Order: sequence, then structure tokens, then C-alpha cells
Amino acid sequence: MVKIYTKKGDEGQTSLFGGQRISKSDPRPEAYGSLDEVCAILGVVRAVTHDPDLQAVIHSLQEDLFLLAAELATAPEDRSRFAVQQITPEHTVRLESLIDQRLAKIELPRAFIIPGSSSYIPALLDWGRAVARRAERRVVELREAGFLDNPEVLKYLNRLADLLFVLARYQEVVEGKGAVQWRGRR
Repeated sequence: MVKIYTKKGDEGQTSLFGGQRISKSDPRPEAYGSLDEVCAILGVVRAVTHDPDLQAVIHSLQEDLFLLAAELATAPEDRSRFAVQQITPEHTVRLESLIDQRLAKIELPRAFIIPGSSSYIPALLDWGRAVARRAERRVVELREAGFLDNPEVLKYLNRLADLLFVLARYQEVVEGKGAVQWRGRR
């Protein structure tokens, strides 16, 4: 029987793919942990939607997030040894294309949106967007600490959050429900 627990992390450390032990509070696990959260939220979206197009888009995003997390969980000096793939400009361009395809069919609201006002799929996409923005902030910390050598990662995460926002608004239109816009204090 395979055991899920190794006890190696009981003292607050984890391993990068190359075997290097680091603190669980290191900015790298914080960054790829945030990506894991986005992936899990998107998994809920994929599980509850009946839209095969949205399911396919979400699945492709989850594949990208695994690729990105592996890139962040591998020290730069170990990437060639483990043949770790990296996020490329083509990944970012694909997100831009997905954004443009949906924006051609809807008009974006001109105010902040109150998540959860229409239905649960757009609300989940908004939650995923918020966590993607957190992941983006954590990756900025990685760059500032000298742990990020691929500038495309930040571009990809910025577009990912944009795409999740657009997907949420698009789903509201598809479902025939409009977003509730924040009107400010009254």
C-alpha cells in the first residue's frame, strides 16, 4: 500500500523538484500554492458547467497551471536537468485569443461587478480571477527575490485573470442573467 504521508514536511519544509529543501513559507510554495488554488476552483467550474466549450477552455487552463506550477517549483539551475517546460508567448497569445473571441460577443459592464449576483458559475470564475491575481502578486515577489527568470509568467498570469473576468461576464450573458454592478455608497 502506498502511503500519502511521508512526514518530510512535518518540520515546515518542502522540496523543490530538484530535491532542494526550502521552507513552506518561502515565496515559491506560496506562488505555486496559489496556482493550485486557481486550478482547484476551475475544477469546480468544469465539474458543474454543462457547456462543453467552457469545459474545454477550463481544462486547457488547468493544463497550463500545472506547467506553470512545475516551472515555479523547479530551481532555474535544475530546469534543463528535468526538462521542465516553460510558459511561452504562445500560451499568452492563446489567452488573448480566447478573450477576444468572447469580447466580440458581449459588452463589458462599465462598473465594478458584485460577484455572485447572477449565478454560481460566474461567481466561481470571479473567485478564480481573484486568486489568480494573488498568484500574480506572489510571482512578482518571486521576481523581486531573483527566483523568476521567465518574464512570460507574469504576462500569462495577467491575461489569465483578464480571461477569467471575461469568461464570468460571458457566462452571465449566456445564462441570460446580467451582472449586478456596484453603484457606490448611497
